Amino acid sequence: MDSIAFIAEQKIAEAMRERDLNSPKWKNKPLPLEDDRFVPDDLKMAYKILKNSGYLPPEIEERKEVKRLEDLIASTEDEHERLKQMKKLNVLLMKVDAKRPFSSNISRQHDYYRKVVERISLQSKPKDK
Repeated sequence: MDSIAFIAEQKIAEAMRERDLNSPKWKNKPLPLEDDRFVPDDLKMAYKILKNSGYLPPEIEERKEVKRLEDLIASTEDEHERLKQMKKLNVLLMKVDAKRPFSSNISRQHDYYRKVVERISLQSKPKDK
């Protein structure tokens, strides 16, 4: 038996003793799959290896940051904070768009852009002092 198989057997036996393998959390449920639909098929294995070692490609990091900012904007109650995050998102989207061979700039779709701006624009409220 080689050393890797021996270590694996020890880890499995240890997990069985500690009942980590019999957790009701995972019983009769599939393991969660990673969302890698944006990764080209020929690069999925390489990206998975890089991710497991703690490195993500810049385009994946940017997509995660875009999603995080979109979620933050949607959940923020303070309109000034929302505007600040929208500006960050806009800059990030411009950076992402500059790297692409084709444009995904929403401002070029004038009617849709106008509707989005109307929906999320700040409503000026007089401050009580």
